[in-house]
Amino acid sequence: MRPTPHKTLAASVLAVAALAGVSLPVTPAAAVPHAAPLAAACTPAQVVANGGFESSTSPWSQSSTGVITNRAGQSAHGGTNFAWLDGVGSTHTDTLSQSVTIPSGCSSATLSFWLHIDTAETTSSTAYDKLTAKIGTTTLATYSNLGKNTGYVQKSFDVSAFAGQTVNVAFAGTEDSSLQTSFVVDDVALDTSGGTTPPADSTRTPAAPSYTVSLSSNTSGTVWTGHESAAFTNASSTALSEVYLRLWDNYHGTCSSMPITVSNVTGGTAGALSVGCTALKIDLPTPLAQGQTATIGFDLGITVPSGADRFGYDGAFSLIGNALPVLAVKDAAGWHLDPYTNNGESFYSLSADFSVALDHPSTLLVPATGTSVDTPGSSGRTITTATASKVRDFAWAAGPFSKISGTSTAGTPVNVYSVSGISSADAQSMLTTAKSAVDAHASRFGAYPYGELDAVIDNNFWFGGMEYPGFVLDLVSTTALTHEIGHQWWYGIVGDDEYNSPWLDEAFTDYSTDLALSKTGTGCWNSVSWASTAEKITDSMAYWDAHSSRYSTVVYGYGKCALHDLRRVLGDSVMAKLLKDFATSHWYGVSTTSEFKAAAQAATSTDLTSFWTQHRVDG
Repeated sequence: MRPTPHKTLAASVLAVAALAGVSLPVTPAAAVPHAAPLAAACTPAQVVANGGFESSTSPWSQSSTGVITNRAGQSAHGGTNFAWLDGVGSTHTDTLSQSVTIPSGCSSATLSFWLHIDTAETTSSTAYDKLTAKIGTTTLATYSNLGKNTGYVQKSFDVSAFAGQTVNVAFAGTEDSSLQTSFVVDDVALDTSGGTTPPADSTRTPAAPSYTVSLSSNTSGTVWTGHESAAFTNASSTALSEVYLRLWDNYHGTCSSMPITVSNVTGGTAGALSVGCTALKIDLPTPLAQGQTATIGFDLGITVPSGADRFGYDGAFSLIGNALPVLAVKDAAGWHLDPYTNNGESFYSLSADFSVALDHPSTLLVPATGTSVDTPGSSGRTITTATASKVRDFAWAAGPFSKISGTSTAGTPVNVYSVSGISSADAQSMLTTAKSAVDAHASRFGAYPYGELDAVIDNNFWFGGMEYPGFVLDLVSTTALTHEIGHQWWYGIVGDDEYNSPWLDEAFTDYSTDLALSKTGTGCWNSVSWASTAEKITDSMAYWDAHSSRYSTVVYGYGKCALHDLRRVLGDSVMAKLLKDFATSHWYGVSTTSEFKAAAQAATSTDLTSFWTQHRVDG
């Protein structure tokens, strides 16, 4: 979250503009003859260049100058350009290819692209015109006029077998002698990562959750009803006899009038609600041994309250964050049933897979976590099906938004959804910021893994901005939006216990924001003034809820300044490698303060004990 008061927005935007040309000084790294570098067998990366075709045609090879285009007759999935193969209506072949190198050591590599097919062919049985997608000499799929559709559909393929190889990603479209078929390709990406599962950790359970959700809304998108199921595995050596669901948004109501209701539980027995009705215990029918899996299901009701909040509606626009019940985490400290905090976040959760079908009036746009596909529902309704892999939460919005789209230089599709009152110039500015920010963070910490990125812009947000995987809420603010997108790495990809260690996401994200906006943090530690001996950068939300006026100053401000100071101790290149390796080693996992301190110490021969003491970083 980025607490940005309205009155400071103009000043912060001007400050960002003034600093746009500033670059970080290169600080010589201290000699580290005995340093033990962090292992980083695979740095997550997106290896297709110009996958959205927005940067002219390079490095693509095309059979004719008209394949990569923005001409009338077809439209882009994101941005303005796309690849249009065929569509001639006579015997014709178009080709498009790019040579890519898939790094070795990466156990996961996924090629994806968005495809739209339209055709004048009338047959329902004969494939006259065809598009072939290949990697190297391997054919991944063949599409034809029989696959015509009204919009884009994303196609994904596991190409992990090609790790360590340089191969061509290629498309070839062929038409017969009559009746055109157009194969339109956009937003091609090839993402690599160190693995498809989070790092093994037997201290945190239930592990590998998989949520399947089906909900239907009322006409305004403020009430949703349906069903949710959660499958999970017990990773702990201790048998699991119960689980807890976090019903976070019951904070926004009362126990006698709950915005989130769970009923008709299967796979377990519902127990008592606790922690202000935000935690629901479910007893399992038999204890679940280590490595065993189970599934619980329940009917779900969501009633969105009034207010421009993380969970609330602002006029015709509903914002629905933290509304889906998720499994609480049990680790070496026991069950984490911390209270909701309105000052920051409490959302400690493990990476999970979500498949969420949202049935809503077609007049409402529904941006959501993950990659979404719209299909027709019953009369006047649309079903938006969003899928997301290895995310910690799922959020969405619903309303008559204005939408603009683009693709970052590195190939991430970005959508900006604006409420009424946001000018087209401001929306375009936020799209530009989002594209720049996602690439800047990815270049430092590893490729953005969540497919598309949605940003909902509303200047009525009292909280400034709020992050969810692949989905952020924000004001019109360059700094705030760059910060929220930074959270895709610090909390999203690299998790933490947000209630007990908020600095691990907020300070790291504010530091990342400074880097993305070319702010050096020079001298910022000089303004530090502690309010008490108990005040530390690493204090928990329990402390900050009791000292709320100091939360932003210390966790965001002093926290990022401590990281700037650490950079000056280690040197720019060592600090950059430290953070990238730390992200890689905790990709989809959970980080702790003690692990970061150990990683920093391993990166230098300088004893950092006094540094941590001076900067009040405990743990």
